[in-house]
Amino acid sequence: MMIVGVIAFCVVLAILAFVVPRLSRHPQNGAQRTLGWGSRAGSKAPGPLGRLLSKPFQSSSRAVGRSGSAGRRARGRLPF
Repeated sequence: MMIVGVIAFCVVLAILAFVVPRLSRHPQNGAQRTLGWGSRAGSKAPGPLGRLLSKPFQSSSRAVGRSGSAGRRARGRLPF
């Protein structure tokens, strides 16, 4: 369920970044901050379990950042 939510948020963020690049920064930073909290909470588990629990949050945060930057980059490449 979390995977579907992250994918949906990435799509919405990419569209928002393409349409209104400046207004997409705040939702992107908020999502990355929230996923960072999850990553830090998961990493407090001992040993390899901590790395295993924090990894989905790290990769989701990376995906959110990439989708926002991709939308802004595509907007910057428009000819008008």
